[in-house]
Amino acid sequence: MDQAGTVNSPLPDVRAPAPAPAPPVRFEAPGGDDGRAVRPGRVGPEAGRAGRGRRAVRRSPRRRRIRRTAILLVTVLLSGSLGTYVWADTQLNREVDLDKIADRMPQGRGTNYLIVGSDSRVGLSDRAKKDLHTGGSADAGRRTDSMILLHTGAHGTTMVSLPRDSWVTIPPYIRPDTGKHYRAAKNKLNAAFSFGGPDLLVRTIERNTGVHVDHYTEIGFAGFVGIVNAIGGVPICLDRDVRDKKSGANLKKGCQTLDGRTALAFVRQRHQEAQGDLGRSQNQQKFLAALARKAATPGILLDPAKVYPTMSAGLGTLIVDKDTGLTNLTSLFKAMKGVTAGDGKRLNVPVSNLNLRTPKGSAVQWNEAKAKELFTELNDDRPVTVGEKG
Repeated sequence: MDQAGTVNSPLPDVRAPAPAPAPPVRFEAPGGDDGRAVRPGRVGPEAGRAGRGRRAVRRSPRRRRIRRTAILLVTVLLSGSLGTYVWADTQLNREVDLDKIADRMPQGRGTNYLIVGSDSRVGLSDRAKKDLHTGGSADAGRRTDSMILLHTGAHGTTMVSLPRDSWVTIPPYIRPDTGKHYRAAKNKLNAAFSFGGPDLLVRTIERNTGVHVDHYTEIGFAGFVGIVNAIGGVPICLDRDVRDKKSGANLKKGCQTLDGRTALAFVRQRHQEAQGDLGRSQNQQKFLAALARKAATPGILLDPAKVYPTMSAGLGTLIVDKDTGLTNLTSLFKAMKGVTAGDGKRLNVPVSNLNLRTPKGSAVQWNEAKAKELFTELNDDRPVTVGEKG
């Protein structure tokens, strides 16, 4: 690096002018400021200035070493950060193309992320599936356990959970596995993901909310567990015991740190929640905010031994749209973290019936008037006045 070489080039020798000849004399002068004898002919204030000048010259090599060390440190840090960025960006699975989805809602104000937690078992061994109480197989059809619409804009962040059993209208679609055409029909929101994957899920959410989805992010069981374990667990406080045989949750009341296995059980359990899916949605939002807060601590971000495992653990099963990069994911991460600092809200979509009887079984019915008001506020990037805080 030429610039660094220029900065670190040695200084030319500094030579004081030769003193005028003087007859030899025996000189016993008092010591200078540093306790050493002063050369003949250099006494008083003049001697002090000379001493300081020589000390300045002696310190310059040390200053140059410090400068070189600082430049080297900055270079290593920048190179490491750039290398990590390039590597991580290439690991993203950009299999979703939002631009190819038909009948999209027009762009609103602010930015909207659709965060999907799928029940994909990809990356889990048979032993892991048993330990995590996931059941199923890696090649089973994808379903979703959680869907969160996250909006960022002029008034902070709003996280709105959409219960998977929400009774919505699924727009016309073609089953990708059979090629068969289906007309628009009422069904549970989770069915859209099962029938047509991310594309049909995005279309269904946009049709029923009127909100344009800018970015799509999906993570499976293995990625979720891997991230939590890579950062050393996530601290969270519970106001009661949580036990659920189906998810494997068995947690005590109070503050504790959840590892990947216990965290997955916590965010999946719903059978002991008084509000069922709504209660589970609140737990999921609470945990995601705590996860973002923990991962943002200096002990994680500044430790390469933790940064690489954390990123590789999550990127392995992370699915995003083709226009989503690390900068977008960083913005999403900061938005979730901001909610814990009071810069945002955690909400459930307003509902009028938690046990709506339908041909597809019990479903969650939205409160149409309040839900429309909430989504209009988000789409216009206005302060949110609707909904309950999670």
